[in-house]
Amino acid sequence: MKMTPPRYSSFVQWFRGGPFAPYVRTIKSSGGFLNLIETAMPAVEMSDPAVPELVLHHDLRGGFGVSADLGSGRFNATTQRGHFFLAAPSFANSIRVDSDHQIRSIAFPVSSWSHMFENAPNRASSLDFGALHRGAFTSPRIRSLQHQLWRLCDEEGVPSRLLAQAAGCEILAELCRLAGSPLTTARGGLAPWAERRCLELMRARLSEDITLDELAAEAELSTFHFARMFKQSLRMPPRVYLTRLRVEKACELLEQTDLPITQIALEVGYSSNQVLARVFLKHRHTSPSEYRRAVRGGPRLAPS
Repeated sequence: MKMTPPRYSSFVQWFRGGPFAPYVRTIKSSGGFLNLIETAMPAVEMSDPAVPELVLHHDLRGGFGVSADLGSGRFNATTQRGHFFLAAPSFANSIRVDSDHQIRSIAFPVSSWSHMFENAPNRASSLDFGALHRGAFTSPRIRSLQHQLWRLCDEEGVPSRLLAQAAGCEILAELCRLAGSPLTTARGGLAPWAERRCLELMRARLSEDITLDELAAEAELSTFHFARMFKQSLRMPPRVYLTRLRVEKACELLEQTDLPITQIALEVGYSSNQVLARVFLKHRHTSPSEYRRAVRGGPRLAPS
């Protein structure tokens, strides 16, 4: 089948409302920073719309032939499971696939990400990655990051803005490296005053969907450099540290208050008691209710 779609503002909007909506398996979005979509489609010939997003496609099955122009010239390839394809922003891609295929895609809106490269040497702000748009490539690093991102989305539902930005920074940094123009790595960690102010902000706004940009501004650093310097100082990425703070605060509230678990979930930034339960089980190997009973030494239960 061959279809030429009308104009759409995003890759996910096209799939959600366009001719291929029946083939969508999952859509996850977060605050305009990342849009994630999984599709399972038959052989197809199509033209993707020229949306203002960089779109990274991950082949989950392999074994299909593809002929495409993703923004840097036409290429032909036979895929293997785990291959990536990168579609340039604001370019009407043409794609022909010769058999069934299953793809996970991550779309990076240019408006949310181009500023990451403003002060980076040898980088344009257009999210253009040259030869990476012209064929299949592999990256164990990106494959691992994408797997973590989807797993965390399954655990927490719609990804937080901090999670989306942190994962996006790492993926884009690896794309820069693969394209031959690596971003300059920040040396050393955060200054003591910057670390203190960032941790205070994270604790004060634990229930909010805080962004990496806000934390970086508190430290007076670019978003990209802040993420790397935070990890050097705290030995973990900001998103992991935030989860640790949320679990610690949930434990405190379970121990010291009779708040319902649903209310505790909201107090620590999770959308429901089910999400808190999944995160709690992963990090404490028990449920919030069981934890409360254990630390209080009795059978008393707070309502969920």
